[in-house]
Amino acid sequence: MLKVKVNDSTEHNVEFDAKDNSKGKINELDFSLDLIQLKEGSFHLIKDDKSYNIEVIKADYTEKSFVIMVNGTSYKLVVKDKFDLLLKDLGFESLTTSKVNEIKAPMPGLVLDILVKVGDEVKKGDPLMILEAMKMENILKSASDGVVKKINVEKKQAVEKGQVLINF
Repeated sequence: MLKVKVNDSTEHNVEFDAKDNSKGKINELDFSLDLIQLKEGSFHLIKDDKSYNIEVIKADYTEKSFVIMVNGTSYKLVVKDKFDLLLKDLGFESLTTSKVNEIKAPMPGLVLDILVKVGDEVKKGDPLMILEAMKMENILKSASDGVVKKINVEKKQAVEKGQVLINF
């Protein structure tokens, strides 16, 4: 499931059919789309017997934010997938909105790999560590630019939710 916020106000729950991505539900209402890509970033859509011309103006896949033009009207979209929603539920949604001095474990797990060392300069979005949790490998990324001051864990170490892993 996806949560799509439009123009920083209206939020929609979007769920695509597992077998056919042209069908699904928006806010529990069934939808069916006929979508054709005309060229890179330009599409024609038919939904509910209405025609829409769509152009992708700006796409930031890291932040999952987009600006699209639909029949001449601009819309800002912010998309959250199941992983973003899990981080929000765990209380880690605000990591990307402020200066971060430390990276904490978002959940209990096992440190599989440490991808940085003390003194490394990192940029927002750079991978820092791989944490195994719930039988899945999770890449913990830097939420802001900074310099690694201290690494508080070692490879193969078990960590608890909220434990400080790296200081900046």
